[in-house]
Amino acid sequence: MISENPFAIFRNESESILIKAMKNFLPQMKLNNLQLKKPPNIDFGQLASSICFGLGKTLHKKPLDVADSLVAEIDSSYFDLIEKVVSAGGYINFHLNFSKFSTLTLLSIKQLNKEYGFVKTRLPEKIIIEHTSVNPLHPIHVGQARNPILGDALARILDQRGHSVFRHYYIDDVGRQSSVVAYGYDKLGRPQPNEKSDHYVGKIYTITCCLVEIIRLRKKVSKLELCSSSEELLKANTVLDEWLSIREELKQKYPSLYSALFEKIGSEINPDEDIIKLNLDYENGSPDAKNLVRSVSELCLKGFKETQKRINIFYDSWDWESDLVWSKKVINVLQKLRSSPFVYSDGDVLKFNSEKVAVSLALKPKLGLREDYEIPSLTLIRSDGTTLYTTRDIAYTQWKFSQAEKVINVIGMEQSLAQLQLKLALYALGDQDYADNFVHFAYNLVSLPGYKMSSRRGHYITFDEVLDEAIERAYKEVSKRSPNLSEKEKQKISNFVGIGAVRYALIDVDPSKPVVFTWDRVLNFETNSAPYVQYTHARACSILRKIECQPDNQNLSLLEKKLEHELILSLSSFPDIFLEAAEYLKPNIIADYVNTLADKFNSFYNAFPVIKAETTELRDARVLLTEAIKIVISNALALIGVFAPDRM
Repeated sequence: MISENPFAIFRNESESILIKAMKNFLPQMKLNNLQLKKPPNIDFGQLASSICFGLGKTLHKKPLDVADSLVAEIDSSYFDLIEKVVSAGGYINFHLNFSKFSTLTLLSIKQLNKEYGFVKTRLPEKIIIEHTSVNPLHPIHVGQARNPILGDALARILDQRGHSVFRHYYIDDVGRQSSVVAYGYDKLGRPQPNEKSDHYVGKIYTITCCLVEIIRLRKKVSKLELCSSSEELLKANTVLDEWLSIREELKQKYPSLYSALFEKIGSEINPDEDIIKLNLDYENGSPDAKNLVRSVSELCLKGFKETQKRINIFYDSWDWESDLVWSKKVINVLQKLRSSPFVYSDGDVLKFNSEKVAVSLALKPKLGLREDYEIPSLTLIRSDGTTLYTTRDIAYTQWKFSQAEKVINVIGMEQSLAQLQLKLALYALGDQDYADNFVHFAYNLVSLPGYKMSSRRGHYITFDEVLDEAIERAYKEVSKRSPNLSEKEKQKISNFVGIGAVRYALIDVDPSKPVVFTWDRVLNFETNSAPYVQYTHARACSILRKIECQPDNQNLSLLEKKLEHELILSLSSFPDIFLEAAEYLKPNIIADYVNTLADKFNSFYNAFPVIKAETTELRDARVLLTEAIKIVISNALALIGVFAPDRM
């Protein structure tokens, strides 16, 4: 017998046995959710029911007495994977027949191999996952790197669940920031970079921001000096001093580029006007503006694609925000919203009354919001006639739903309000199905101890730099541990170890919690890291290479040690872990699971011989157990985009 989910068979059998006993013991009692759970120690069984505590209150009996009565009603002739059912302290504990269960689990893993654990859905959907979507202004930095890693893991998990998954990148090329970098790039004469293109664009963006901001602040200070507003003047001078300090940093870091931009921008009287005009022209589809902004955006995207290729992340579609605007989809959304009772004018500004939508349609309970929480209004159009990001995102979301049945946006939790307003706009537009199937996958930020990041100020560590350092550190560790390897092998291993370490570290932490990025944690070869799990997989492969031929008929009842039983239980539980990760969008539990499995296998390896087991039959059984562990570690790592090596 082969099963895609061995533990589910045991769970179903236990539920069926308990239901039969309940019907015999209390035929008039309506059955509620039995909720069988795993005991903290397998000595107490592999599943347990606490139903007797509730029944005891109803029947005015002690839970222990109710449990004894229920167990007495159980007919053992129906047992297959169950060995015995025991009453213990008011709980009903179900014990596995490990001889049968080990055979079911290990042979299922061996036969299903790379498909083991990936339980397919009966209701496949078309799902768009939009992730990364870093603005094309500067290189992806470590503070943003969690997004593509989480988004790619979600896509891998849902794909294995049997859904049709499409990975989309939203290119936010409309707005002031894009116009700032395009303005600086144009002033330089639109050159081709002599370095990685996104790094070059990032330098232009930072220097241009700095120079434009200094010009703006100097004008503000001059006006305030005339008005004699001491408090405001003090604040403006403080901010100006900060930008002047940043200017000195940039002069030191990028002397040639700074000098070239200062020569073109430093004497400008009002560069803000040019930037505002460029922004408006681009949104209106002016050919000159289109050519300029697109060219510098594509330069940056070229660098993004090179970085993503390094970590094996790709996209099915690159969606330009500007295409939406020029196609009139944004105008159509605005026209429809204007005709609703939820939009109003505040001077020259057009606003969307998010609170009114939530109250009118009674959505707060559905959205998990407190009734006393007042949702801020959303600005749809500024006084200068340009739209805001979220306005355009409404049209983009509608377009995505024309391509798919479910949309998942992987966006930082600092954007939770904007994503909520977007969902409310869908309800206001009458797109209830879209809103109900729209998911904001929120995640917390990445921080470096003692380092505050700011893209405008040029204070960031690029993702490329992090990957380079991870590979360099891995190379030193590999050279220390395996000095006899060839240089080519060292480079190959250090590459997949370094990249795997970064990916794992950005997935391992619950998305709702921040990641504090430290090398001691990321490249820890001893526990809870990609290198640790990769090394465990390589260790299993090393054992299996020493076996000359696989026996056909292993006696798996010989796997009697508690550690062996724990390993078999862990292996059988992988499909349930996968299902939870897929249904509740929890990629972090895959990392947690595979680390725990690696811990158990390493404890087993240190405690019991495999190749040199006491008998040939025991050796063969432990070899199959090791092979199953290797397969499951590989399958789990594949879900989070980490390579499972045969050698390290």
